[in-house]
Amino acid sequence: MAGAVFVNGKITAEAEAVVPVFDHGFLYGEGVYEVCRTYHGQPFLLDRHLTRLRASAGLIALPVPYDDRSFRAHISATMETAGLLPWKLGGQDAYIRLLLTRGVGELTYDPAACKAPTLVIIARPHLPPPPRVYDEGVNVAIVPIQRNAPEALNPLIKSNNLLNNALAMQRALAEGGFEAVMRNHLGELAECSQSNLFIVRRDQVLTPPLRAGLLAGITRQLVLEMCEDERIPSEERTLHDAELFEADEAFLTSSTREIVPIVRVDEKAIGTGRPGPLTARLREAFRARVEASYVGPSFSSG
Repeated sequence: MAGAVFVNGKITAEAEAVVPVFDHGFLYGEGVYEVCRTYHGQPFLLDRHLTRLRASAGLIALPVPYDDRSFRAHISATMETAGLLPWKLGGQDAYIRLLLTRGVGELTYDPAACKAPTLVIIARPHLPPPPRVYDEGVNVAIVPIQRNAPEALNPLIKSNNLLNNALAMQRALAEGGFEAVMRNHLGELAECSQSNLFIVRRDQVLTPPLRAGLLAGITRQLVLEMCEDERIPSEERTLHDAELFEADEAFLTSSTREIVPIVRVDEKAIGTGRPGPLTARLREAFRARVEASYVGPSFSSG
């Protein structure tokens, strides 16, 4: 897969991109990240992603020496090197990953050892899930690996240290799941390893609250806004396994996969075992938001 990587001002092919081994992002996982994708060559909801990146960085006292205009310019340049700009009708959209680390320093936890943060931007062609994922829905697995407790690691930090998520996803894959559903330390449903979780009961859309220990997903928030616009009752509510198993519909959300219907959990069918009507309605509303966000034939760095 062709792509390009920006590392502190230098853009190279993927195979040539390097970060020093003394970078604290590599040594200690000290860093934050964001993932978004483009539609019509333009990063979707990039302003929200940059706001969350700054919030995550603030929670680990990591300076962000770039304004939004600079981020946009660097993303555009990286996409252009990857052959993803200028975008043309029928062209392939991009997967974009922004990583900001503490930077290079001595073998110590002292932030003062790192003189400047490291910025990495990965731009490569976006590969969406196959159509059957949306047409037929997916199976997910509830895994025993718990989401990090807020007192141990604040889930509002979108951290580069993803071992908790990776172990959960590995368990789900071993069980044939498309995603891993994770509980918190209280046994409440929290989120999936790479996405947020929603259920539908009696025509109401429900999702775990942030206090359950989950990341404030960009698409999650957009779905809640769409529910309000579409006059679909919605609520952030504490949920347990029983509510998921007894749901009429369920779906997961993420920036790269949008809204994915869940039709089976741990071998138990959800609702009719097919994607439900409210999930389909929200998918249509999401696509309308995407089209409404398109501002022209080129991605401006301004």
